[in-house]
Amino acid sequence: MAADVTLLQYALVGFASLLASVVGGVAGYGTGLLLPPVLIPLIGAEAVVPVIGLSALATNGSRLIAFRQHLDWRRAGIVSLFALPFSALGAYGYTLLSGPGAMLLIGLVLIVLVPARRLLARRHGHLTDKGLALASGGYGLLVGGTSGSGVFLISMLLAAGLSGMAVIATDAAISLPVGIVKSAVFLWQGALPLSAWIMAGVIGLCAIPGAFLARRLTGGLSLAAHAWILDGVVILGGALVVLQALRHLG
Repeated sequence: MAADVTLLQYALVGFASLLASVVGGVAGYGTGLLLPPVLIPLIGAEAVVPVIGLSALATNGSRLIAFRQHLDWRRAGIVSLFALPFSALGAYGYTLLSGPGAMLLIGLVLIVLVPARRLLARRHGHLTDKGLALASGGYGLLVGGTSGSGVFLISMLLAAGLSGMAVIATDAAISLPVGIVKSAVFLWQGALPLSAWIMAGVIGLCAIPGAFLARRLTGGLSLAAHAWILDGVVILGGALVVLQALRHLG
């Protein structure tokens, strides 16, 4: 993959990563949703989830440092405990998919997660610890085999009663160990060659400043308006990926 990607394309990916990191730092999600349409034409659908999962270690690590004072340790522990084993299972299942199959899965998940996020958001403050633990298993399976399912985690945390920067910090604290487990499974399955590490490194390094820029912007933006804009971009990107997958299948 590395030999086929030009320096200009790496620069495009880096710029997209920086923008996605800012969006993710403000809204709590977005990095894994916005990058697939950029990455798929360059590295192929099969490599998207492993590359984004590996790069997310830097993304979530920097986000956790930037928002660490707002972290809810108890809920982060509950979700991580129940999500980690299922994320390993989901990552293993992803490695068995074909190229068009992976593209179709990514596109459909991007589209479905938008109404799923809004449906869960309506339950704000009504998800108990037991409900959070139960939902965490489903989230783990989803996040292990897809890109962008952080939307689902954000909605879970909102439904559990968190808000504002506490959601962003707790999401990062959960996503970091989940990303380590996913990357370990992908490495074991041979889905992380050197070229994937190079691309993930570009994404991760360019995303780090975005977390701290997002912290400065958080107080001045309307999260509701931003969420509507992002949802529109996500649905459009998902639809384009699905069309590309169907074209390959046909």
